[in-house]
Amino acid sequence: MWQIQEHRRVSKQLDQTVPLEILKRYEKWKDVAILSGSQGLRAIKGFHDEALSGEWQDHRSSRLGLQWRVIYRVVAEILLVQVIHVTPHDYRRP
Repeated sequence: MWQIQEHRRVSKQLDQTVPLEILKRYEKWKDVAILSGSQGLRAIKGFHDEALSGEWQDHRSSRLGLQWRVIYRVVAEILLVQVIHVTPHDYRRP
């Protein structure tokens, strides 16, 4: 079992402008991540999980909808998935 650790700003992001359908997909995303980590997320083609580069190197992105993404990184040694950002497809660092 993996742990999900959300950055403190993620709850604010989810409370503000995220549509209900995206919130539901995010909950499903967390369920998969808890059970099987990033390998399980990569196995589900609908998430289009991919490694990021440049400023976001060592992070991954999963699609929650056509526009919305969840950006996270994996700490494999302690089975931890750290959610950094839930964003409407804007990968610039906050």
